[in-house]
Order: sequence, then structure tokens, then C-alpha cells
Amino acid sequence: MLTQLTISNYALIRQLEMMPSKGLNMITGETGAGKSIMLGAIGLLMGNRADTKVLYDEEAKCVIEGTFFVAPYGLKWFFEEEELDYDETCIIRREISPSGKSRAFVNDTPVRLETLKQLGKTLMDIHSQHETLLLGAASYQLSLIDNYAQTSKEQLQYTQAYKTFLSAKRAYERRSKEALEMRKEADYNKFQLEELDALQLTEGELAELEEQQSLLEHAEEIKAKIHEAIQFLDHEEFGALKSLATVAHALQDLGTFGKQFNELQERFHSALVEIQDIQYSLAKEDDTLEVDFEKLEQTRERLTSIYQLQKKHGLDSDSELIQLARELAEKVFQLDNLEEELAQLNQEMELAREAMMQQANALSEKRKASLAPFAEDLRLLLQQLGMENAQVAIERRETYPDTNGIDAVEIYFSANKGVKTQPLGQVASGGEFARFMFAVKYIMADKVALPTLIFDEIDTGISGEIALQLVKMMQQIATKHQVICISHLPQVAAKGENHYFVYKDNSQEKTFSKIKLLSPEERLTEIAQMIAGANPSASALESAKELLEG
Repeated sequence: MLTQLTISNYALIRQLEMMPSKGLNMITGETGAGKSIMLGAIGLLMGNRADTKVLYDEEAKCVIEGTFFVAPYGLKWFFEEEELDYDETCIIRREISPSGKSRAFVNDTPVRLETLKQLGKTLMDIHSQHETLLLGAASYQLSLIDNYAQTSKEQLQYTQAYKTFLSAKRAYERRSKEALEMRKEADYNKFQLEELDALQLTEGELAELEEQQSLLEHAEEIKAKIHEAIQFLDHEEFGALKSLATVAHALQDLGTFGKQFNELQERFHSALVEIQDIQYSLAKEDDTLEVDFEKLEQTRERLTSIYQLQKKHGLDSDSELIQLARELAEKVFQLDNLEEELAQLNQEMELAREAMMQQANALSEKRKASLAPFAEDLRLLLQQLGMENAQVAIERRETYPDTNGIDAVEIYFSANKGVKTQPLGQVASGGEFARFMFAVKYIMADKVALPTLIFDEIDTGISGEIALQLVKMMQQIATKHQVICISHLPQVAAKGENHYFVYKDNSQEKTFSKIKLLSPEERLTEIAQMIAGANPSASALESAKELLEG
């Protein structure tokens, strides 16, 4: 509900403020006085775009601010989602600078225009006789059916089931796509794996083979060097070990002359033992090492096989080849188990589809049950609004499941007797459409928490008893929802709780629009002037009094 509206420096409005009541508010005024300008300013609060042409003073900032009581609308989730401070009193502000820069604020927090649009449409609904696009839209017509049938519970259950189905469907399709690629590579992967498996490569084997190859290739040279070393160490006459034995005896004799010689003897003995061990190891290596050309060829062939696979796969080590073999084995394993996995995913998808369709059918049945009653309610209301030959029909067809379910509806209408009903957006005139939309809002007023309803001259083209019926229904809506009505009919304007008057002030160099809340006396004069003109007669004043008291 709009509790306060302030407009400054907008078009013909220099400064304007109004505080509409929670019920039925009437706005009247001369043509061109600024009523439509007010609607344009309110449109900015709903996220409409603007430019510097709207500035009354081109050197000052335009500010439009609306204060709303939002507790009935259940919007806390929206404020949390948009990271906005929530309060039952919400202040929306729109600023337009002389440079053309536009900024929007919700509770003093800057917001994007899209956020403002989403919030604005839940708080205000401006209805004019040219509002054909919205009512002609299939999605909007379906939302009317849902509101009438009170399907919020079924919609929630369907939405959850639909999301579950989409998730299962995406999982199946993603895995199916992966399976297709895997099947394309299957034969090649198996061939590569067979090559690697045939090699039976072990971790660290490459380094061992390279070392073995080096030994085998130089076996004769190595054995010759070993023989030479052993000869120098263990020659019968000139061997180093024989000479070192002599040194050992000499050091043993010196041990009797002091501790320092004992220590030298021990050190020499350790060195001699180490040299003897080296001689033993050399002899052992000589016995082990063979000049084996067959083994050398086998080693070379295995190394060549490893090098070839490394080059083929662009790898640098045997450990990388082993890892590649593991990866290929995993792919082959996955492919072998793929059909079972796809069957499982397909089963999950089908179960999710069944659950979704069960919820879709429940939602659809509730919608279908409401089509005829809704059409009949609309027809009866249109008759009360002067369209006695009105015909309304709602056709429903089944669609492929989407976010809205499996239903598509279209409202058919005819205002004239004997004329076949046709899609609403194609046949209704401006006045007929306005009354049709009003009938919709009247029905919905008992179903949902409507935003502030603003009717812009919805009474155009009607008069007399029809106008009285229209405003009576408007009063009924206003018992639960705030209504602001711009009217040119005295019998409509007289029924509001508050009556605002828009007028032009020409007292200064530049004309500007003003608005004021009329007192009972001023209101009587305004209604009389709407009946009889600028200088109302006594009978016009009496008629105005009757309208106000009736």
C-alpha cells in the first residue's frame, strides 16, 4: 500500500506530495492539469526509463519517492535475495540528474533498474484502457487461472518435481554425450592399453635397463680394468697388498714404543681391510659380469620399445607411461560398465518424469476445474458493467511440460450478440478491454494480495447506472486493497474516501502542476463543477450533494 508519494522537479510538477488512504482515493482535474504526469512519475518508481526531458528545472535534480507498507505481500524473501534491508515500511526513491544519470534506491540502498521493476510490479499496478498487451499474453492469462483456482500449493509441488526431472535429464544427457565420445575412442583406447599391457613395464625399470645396457656394451673394457686393478693389488711379487702387509708388520712393531703408534696401527689396519674388501668386490664383479651379446640385444630391444611408446604419447618417463596405462584402463572399465550406468540414469530420469507428470496432472486438473466458473464469473460481471451480450470462453490445450506445467490457456471474448468469440487481444475495443480488465481485478481482489491498483480513467465511455455499478465494485475492491482512481465522471469521483484535485498554477512566470486534498466543501464544489461546469447552479450543487451522500 502506498502511504506517501513525493514528486519534485518532474515535467510540470515543481513539488507535489500526497498521502492516499488505504481505501478508495479519487483524483480529478482539468484535462492537461497533470494527472497523466503523475502516472509517469509513478512509472519511474516502477522501473521505467527516463531522460532529462522530464526535468522541470533543467539545472536541478528530479526526485520521486514512494513510501509503501509491504507487510501483506510476503516480500521478505525478495529483500533477502537482493541483499536489501527489509522493513514493513519500504521507501523507494528514483533520482534523475541534469546530466541524465538515473539512480534508484530501495531503503537507501542503490539497486539496479531490473530489481526496481521486479519490486515495483508487486507494489503497484497501473491500469489504463490501453493495457491490451498484458492481458493478451498467454502467460498472464494462465496466471489469472492459477490465482482464481488457488493453485499455489500445486504449483510449488510441480516446480520442485520439474526441477528434479530437469536435473535427472541433464545428468542422463551429459553422460550419454560422454558415452558417445568414449565409444568413438573405445577401439583406439583398447589398442593403446594392449600395447602398454604387453610391455609389462614396472616402476623404475627404465633406469635399470639403461644402466644394464651401459654395462653390457662396455663389458670387455670393464673386465679389463677390473683385471688391471686386481693385478696391481694382488700381484705375487709387486702387488700393493703384499707391500701393505709389510707396512702392517712395521706398524705392529712400533706399537711397543708408544700409544700414538698403536692408534696409527689401528687406522692402517682399517684402511687395509677396506682395500682388501675392494679387491674382493672387484673380483666378485668380474665373476658376475659377462660379455653377453644376446642379453645386450634383448636389453636394447626393450629400451627401444619403451622409447617408442614414450615418443608416441609425448611422455618423458616410465612412470608417466604406467600412469597412462592406468588412465586407459579406467576408460576401458568405464566403457564396459557404461551401459549399466546409462540404464540406471535413464531409470532415474523416467521416475522423475513420472513424478513430475503426476504433479503436472494434479495442477492441470485444478486449473481445468476453474475454467468454466472463471469464464462465467467474468461474463456476469461484464453484464453488470453494461456489456449485457458479453460472451467469455476459456480454451485449454496440453503442452510439453515447462516451468508452468502442461497447460496453455487462451481467453476468448465477444461483446456482441451473435458474434463468435475470438482471442481477447484481437477483438476487444479500448473501453471493452478496460471493463474486462476491471472485472478481472475485481475477481482477483478476493483471491490474492493485490498491489496498489491505479485506474486511469477506466470509466471512459460509460455513464449512468453502469458508472455507478463500476464505482460500487471499486468500493468493494477497496475494502481489502488500496485503489487510486483518476476519473472524469462525477458519480465515480463522489464515492472515494479521499478526493485529490490536480490543477495548474499560473501565478508565476512558469506554469506548474499542484495537487491538494479537498475539504468537504471544496469537494462539493468540484463535483458540482464536474456536473455543470465552472459556475455550477444551485441544482448542480444539490445533485453533487446527493452524489456525495448517496
